[in-house]
Amino acid sequence: MEHNRTRHRKNITVLSIVLCLCMVGLIGRLVYLMMFCSLHYSRMAEDLHERERTIKAARGNIIDATGQKIASNRSVCTISVIYNQIEDRETVIAALCEELGMEESAVRKRVEKRSSREIIRTNVDKETGDRIRARKLPGVKVDEDYKRYYPYGSLASRVLGFTGGDNQGIVGLEVMYEQILKGIDGKILTMTDAAGVEIENAAEDRVEPVAGRDLIISLDINIQKYCEQAAYETMERKGAKGVSILVMNPKNGEMLAMVSVPEFDCNDPFALNTEAPAGISAAGMQELLNQMWRNPAINDTYEPGSTFKIITAAAGLEAGVVTPEDTFSCPGYRIVEDRRIRCHKVGGHGTETFLEGAMNSCNPVFIDVGQRLGIENYVRYFDQFGLRQKTGIDLPGEASTIMHKKENMGLVELATVSFGQSFQITPIQLITTAVSVINGGDRITPHFAVKTVSADGNSVSEFSWPVQKGIVSEKTSATMRMILEHVVSEGSGNKAAIEGYRIGGKTATSEKLPRSLKKYISSFIGFAPADDPQIIALITIDEPQGIYYGGTIAAPVIADIFRNILPYLRIGESGNKG
Repeated sequence: MEHNRTRHRKNITVLSIVLCLCMVGLIGRLVYLMMFCSLHYSRMAEDLHERERTIKAARGNIIDATGQKIASNRSVCTISVIYNQIEDRETVIAALCEELGMEESAVRKRVEKRSSREIIRTNVDKETGDRIRARKLPGVKVDEDYKRYYPYGSLASRVLGFTGGDNQGIVGLEVMYEQILKGIDGKILTMTDAAGVEIENAAEDRVEPVAGRDLIISLDINIQKYCEQAAYETMERKGAKGVSILVMNPKNGEMLAMVSVPEFDCNDPFALNTEAPAGISAAGMQELLNQMWRNPAINDTYEPGSTFKIITAAAGLEAGVVTPEDTFSCPGYRIVEDRRIRCHKVGGHGTETFLEGAMNSCNPVFIDVGQRLGIENYVRYFDQFGLRQKTGIDLPGEASTIMHKKENMGLVELATVSFGQSFQITPIQLITTAVSVINGGDRITPHFAVKTVSADGNSVSEFSWPVQKGIVSEKTSATMRMILEHVVSEGSGNKAAIEGYRIGGKTATSEKLPRSLKKYISSFIGFAPADDPQIIALITIDEPQGIYYGGTIAAPVIADIFRNILPYLRIGESGNKG
């Protein structure tokens, strides 16, 4: 008996000790939570009772060289509902259907969905949003928002790009400078009870949004208009598939215009600019949209043809294998290994100097220069001129040059490359490389962005762009300017001549692949003044109908553009800056 009492006493003692230890542990845990974790759990409690709504930041404007806003914002609203805060669902459904013009089934599905917040519609015009707000419907939220707006519609569409439904950049400058333009969204925090219903008269916390920075670009809206008008007129007159025009400042690489027609409407970018085939699939429609959004001037490559003779001539002069006075003979063809490569003039040009060969755009002359350089030297100059690297233009999707590998390049390939065939480059690559030949030897970086400015105007940040010097010597550059001026004043580019102005340039007519289709790209690259270039332009006409020679149909377009923009830029007659 005594033994049982002792055993029970021991058990009670052990149990008491265990209970005491548990009590001490619980008290210790409670002290720890109250003293060291109170802030954490207070925040958790606040989170449970807070509803957060986003205040969209205004996207930065894109502003052209003249100070015009070419991409801005319009105030719109986002309409949403909070399930637990709605008092009369039928009234809310009826009101939203009436104001938004939506089907009842669509509105009902969202209003009756149990969620912390359900968006009914975005991009609602401000007037409609104000009417809904005035109804004071419990559970219906009307939040300020912004929609991207392009005042000039389709103008420079492939440069600017557009934004998606969330106001995020999709293509063009809009996506390239997304981090600069987008800004920082704000918040509205409201207190709710355990059921999620807003507490009446509770204070509302508001974190204000920070607007995106404005992007100032070099594109001049007036020059862009001149070029776009000329491009559309050329496309219509020649029945062409498309026309691209680039205008650049050869001193610093600033792009003054970039046109690729047909353009698309930035305010309605999902509407095709051509008629869609009947019965087209969703995948087919998306492919057509992707093609419409492409920028041929930077995304697509082509055989440049005779405009590339600028590079061959510069390499030959720089290497000392040719001078303007050297004489050549053109019987109308040149035989290289087993190939007979013809000149565009079937009967040939006879005896001519290198200068005359350039003026005549004579293929055999440039084949000879290429052969004098040799494969190794030619490839070295190709690399020295930067033709294997991208230009670095501040637009997405720039394509690379498609060129023979050195080990796969024979004398025939060297001959065809010398006058601009059997390889492909982009228009932006061609004009950038030509600039380095005529501006004294500096390979500049083509670009649009000049500077950014904060929304309040107090913070300005300027862009800087790489320049590679010594592409060619100043002597070679001066000689090339002289040669190309003669091409316009007396040679194949004479239709680009403008009375009172010194114009330099080069024509080209390249045959597309496969050759059997007999489709061509006509082009002309021109600059002014010839002795001190301050502007350079390149036009490419894709698949013109009828007469397709670059000197006949492309050169006059650049002449017309120059007649408009040289006085506008105050570049005076005879090459004097006004």
